[in-house]
Amino acid sequence: MVFGFKRDDDTDRIDRIEGLVQRMLTDDAHAFALAMDALLGRRSPLEVGAELRSTDHRVNEAEREIRRELIVHASVQGAIDTLAILVYMSIVKDLERIGDYAKNLFDLADDGARLTDGVLAEELAEHAETVPRFMAASATCFRDRDLELARELLPQGDALLDRFDGRVSGLVRGEGLGPDAVATALANRYLKRIVAHLMNLLSAVVMPIDRLDYFDEDPEDRG
Repeated sequence: MVFGFKRDDDTDRIDRIEGLVQRMLTDDAHAFALAMDALLGRRSPLEVGAELRSTDHRVNEAEREIRRELIVHASVQGAIDTLAILVYMSIVKDLERIGDYAKNLFDLADDGARLTDGVLAEELAEHAETVPRFMAASATCFRDRDLELARELLPQGDALLDRFDGRVSGLVRGEGLGPDAVATALANRYLKRIVAHLMNLLSAVVMPIDRLDYFDEDPEDRG
């Protein structure tokens, strides 16, 4: 059964919470785009740094605001909406972490990494397009509580995780080493974590509450 709030007498607050979740995802996507532009040499870190930090600050503020609204909602509805409140408390942390990993990607650029040439740069440029599409689809899926879309997106997320892991493992083995090998490996790890947190969001649509974060694990560890 897809979770939801009891809306009697508290519809405005519930709508605010839902809207804030979508705003967090929009801001996460913007922070990610800024970070990847810097890492791929499209814009300078100096140019985008302040905007990225401001965007991440909005994500953090939204997380706190959602938690405050959930506390008030709990005081109004009591135990009736305990399930929904627990789900939201879990997923807003995932959304906040996405912003943190966007900052980590930016930090690579701020430290001097510029992934502008070669196969590895082309691959990251592809991810710079693919991950925001996955993020947007995940936002729509959660907004609509779309079970079928969630079941379609989760295997796509697993495929992305496999790609990120494969690239890191190859670099560890010495494949495709170059001056940006360390930055590329770290970028793939951060990309993996972003997608994993999005999959946690999707898990809220398809999994019972005791299995939240189920898709944060590698497939072989999802026991």
